Amino acid sequence: MDTPYRVLVGLVGAVVVAFGIVTIPLPGPGWLTVIAGLFVLATEFAWAERLLEYTRRRVAQWTEWLGRQALWVRVGVALLTAAFVYGVLVVTLHVTGVPGWVPGWVPLWH
Repeated sequence: MDTPYRVLVGLVGAVVVAFGIVTIPLPGPGWLTVIAGLFVLATEFAWAERLLEYTRRRVAQWTEWLGRQALWVRVGVALLTAAFVYGVLVVTLHVTGVPGWVPGWVPLWH
């Protein structure tokens, strides 16, 4: 009786993780979507729970490390992150085209 539920949880979790992986390079919550999918999978699968715990530890280590750095390092990481997101956005809009709902005064090519 438990098997259909586990299969459903596995399918839903896999779809959420796959969607998150596909959207990682795009502006938005790609990594958060992957982690949300792992939360779903971790409700039924021990391997997903271990992976989620590993991810949590790595994020905590990164956050602690960054918090110990000088202000210029933190600002530099923020600027590099913003530049990366901006670059991905520009490339995405170049490849897919600018949506028609974007006002004409927005400085993007059409």
